Amino acid sequence: MTAPDLDPDLLRAFLAVAEHRSFTRAADRLNRTQSAVSVQVRRLEQRLGTKLFQRNRDGIVQTAAGKELRAYAQRILALHAEAVDALRSRKPEAVIRLGVMDDYGTIVVPPLLASFANNHPTVRVEVETGLTATMPARLGEAYDLVIAMHPEGRGEGELLRREQAVWAAAAACRAMAEDTLPVALYPPGCLFRQWAAEALDHAGRPWRLAFVSRTTAAVEAIAAEGLVVTVVKAGTLPRRLRPLGLRDGLPPLPVADIRLHCARGLSRPAALLADHLQRGISEPATLC
Repeated sequence: MTAPDLDPDLLRAFLAVAEHRSFTRAADRLNRTQSAVSVQVRRLEQRLGTKLFQRNRDGIVQTAAGKELRAYAQRILALHAEAVDALRSRKPEAVIRLGVMDDYGTIVVPPLLASFANNHPTVRVEVETGLTATMPARLGEAYDLVIAMHPEGRGEGELLRREQAVWAAAAACRAMAEDTLPVALYPPGCLFRQWAAEALDHAGRPWRLAFVSRTTAAVEAIAAEGLVVTVVKAGTLPRRLRPLGLRDGLPPLPVADIRLHCARGLSRPAALLADHLQRGISEPATLC
């Protein structure tokens, strides 16, 4: 058997009559006609299958069922009002679009996003990782914030940190013994690819592009097998790789600027995230 529907409007009419002990005064309180209030109370009685009021010489009084219903009706309407207030006061969800280099998007940024989410649960951050050379030009269109890599002393945006580019390979790297050095790098447009090629060519070291990927995880994985040498940031050097340098026969590499770019007219949530990222990235990274 289906339970009767306790319509909030019917409960309000019932409570008004119970409080004022009069259909007329209840109608005035609810800004309705007396007949409309009488119809609502009668409908509620029909749904419950019991009388809620009776008349005596003192006027309208509640029956035993009416007295029992009154406490439930008050609780139901209070919970109804609480639910409506909670949903109406809920702030619209803000969406922030963030572009970032793959290694920072894997290592540096996730814990910062987690702490930001704890303090701003209604804000949704959408992250895209990849080559950041062209991302700043798409601010406002595709991104609200971009964390991008630039040559030292160049590029717009706010300087967050300087990162030394370093050669890296597995502890036991047979690639270093090859006459033509196998290198794992990223697609065209990546500064590390440009710097590695220029440095090796300038040093006269024969090399070949043995592995290309857009993701640092793939490049790190092939390097960790000892098959190639790659280039990483000193601040995000994976534990399973070791840095290489002049004593390993490899030329020095430049320093990169990590800069935060912001679209014009940032929303308040986006400005808060920008400040959070600035403070978090400007501090030394803790690698896992």
